[in-house]
Amino acid sequence: MEEERREKNLGSFVAALRREKGWTQKELAERLHVTDKAVSKWERRVSMPDTALLIPLAETLGVSVTELLRGERLESDAPLAQREVEMLVEGAVRLSAGEQQRRQEERQKWKRRWWLCLPLAVLGMAVLLLCAPDPAVFGGVLLVEGLCLGFGAYLCFGIRDVLPAYYDENRITSYSDGIFRMNLAGIALNNRNWPHIIRTCRLWLIGTPVGFPLLCLMLRAFLPPLGWLPLSLIAVLGFFVPVVYAAKKYE
Repeated sequence: MEEERREKNLGSFVAALRREKGWTQKELAERLHVTDKAVSKWERRVSMPDTALLIPLAETLGVSVTELLRGERLESDAPLAQREVEMLVEGAVRLSAGEQQRRQEERQKWKRRWWLCLPLAVLGMAVLLLCAPDPAVFGGVLLVEGLCLGFGAYLCFGIRDVLPAYYDENRITSYSDGIFRMNLAGIALNNRNWPHIIRTCRLWLIGTPVGFPLLCLMLRAFLPPLGWLPLSLIAVLGFFVPVVYAAKKYE
């Protein structure tokens, strides 16, 4: 009960302080390098700020972290009782644990989606092989399937959900982790647009293996002998268009 009360107070407190400053949710989000949807969820108590955001959030709103966690302004500088301090620390730890749990649940959803797309992609390849047993076409489509499923697995299973803090403090246009490389020239990567970039990549890379074999099957009568080559390039590299759009929109 006490935990629920504090979470409710924090959300209402953030909303009240934001209105005092005359900011919209989007304007507050821009100052914190998060999305306006994240701010909306905090204020509606759908989710809580990550622990790493407590200090910048408090500073931006002009209160102390203690006041933020309590959900109210403190009228004096008198030291808090030990039990009160313990409860505030426990609350901050719960916020961090809750945010991590939400991220884990989101990742589990994408893992299930990837495993669901895998047999559908195999089925599509089998249908293509039966209906259009052209080794050249089948080999090109198989390459697309392998690349998309491979990188899609990394996006769903292994990529970071949160970028290091220096991405928010500097204008960095590239990301690398193992064999995965991403360079969006002219667009800064940060923790505001990163979730949207990841989501866009995931959708493209697990959706393409399902739909591409069927698309090739439908178009085989209209494509010239090597017509599958540009189609394959579009399938592999085309995801950069929506990724750039998402990155720029939420930059």
